[in-house]
Amino acid sequence: MTAERDAPAGQVPVARACELVSVSRSWYYDRRKRKPRDDTALQDEIEKIVVEFPGYGYRRVTRELHDRGRRANHKRVLRIMRDKSWLCRLQRRGRRTTLSNHGLPVYPNLLKNRAVTGLNQVWVADITYIRLPREFVYLAAILDAHSRKVVGWNLSRRLDVSLTLTALECALAKRRPGPGVIHHSDQGVQYAAGDYVAKAREAGMVLSMSRKGQPRDNAQAESFFRTLKVEQVYLSEYLDFEDAYKQLGHFIEDVYNRNRERFKNLPLQTLYEVGFFLKTLSLNYVLGLNLSLLKRAVQELQAT
Repeated sequence: MTAERDAPAGQVPVARACELVSVSRSWYYDRRKRKPRDDTALQDEIEKIVVEFPGYGYRRVTRELHDRGRRANHKRVLRIMRDKSWLCRLQRRGRRTTLSNHGLPVYPNLLKNRAVTGLNQVWVADITYIRLPREFVYLAAILDAHSRKVVGWNLSRRLDVSLTLTALECALAKRRPGPGVIHHSDQGVQYAAGDYVAKAREAGMVLSMSRKGQPRDNAQAESFFRTLKVEQVYLSEYLDFEDAYKQLGHFIEDVYNRNRERFKNLPLQTLYEVGFFLKTLSLNYVLGLNLSLLKRAVQELQAT
């Protein structure tokens, strides 16, 4: 008896249905025999990551799963996160922080086609705003372009040179770099002001600025602020200035600088390399090898 005769009245036969959707009958019967995939364990792992890093999208969650030894296809992760409404899609209106219409000197962009190969070669600086219940406050940050670590920051109610100058003084005190560091920022008055320029030059820094209206010239700083907004600011309710200062400081120092995945991808792979270097110290000593390069490498890793 043919498949058409086997089909109940009013229904399309299996053979004809498979032909219409361009699949084989064997594929159809194989799919019918398969048991639904149990996503409970994977769902639990994803939930832990989403709770720890609320701003992560499905791609970063997938990478975090792989880092934790759990293999999962990104499409499967996306499906679970979409079903559970764990996808983060937050947007807020911006507020202008770059005041570039001034008569102060500006400086050329020195970062175009420049490779950054080590610490304290290039620092990038920028400003963003933070919305509080009754006011706006402003955050200035300076990042090392090599490690992408925040080396100095300051939160203030005032959008003036004291905001950026305090962040710079913090970075200089923490890193104590030698002369020749390129300081890159936008053309805002907070970075072009005489007091700021004088402090940077006193430290031996070389000033560099983005072109007007070109935020991509300072992409690393922009990327950091986007991460800060999505993973901290948009997910928090700050009571007042002091509460915002405390929470932002925790995120910058304890989450962004220490625990984020970006540091797993550094060329030196900081944590692994430090452990490897320390293990080889005794062997190199026995062999009588020169340890100066090794010690400098360990010091550089500790500085990051």
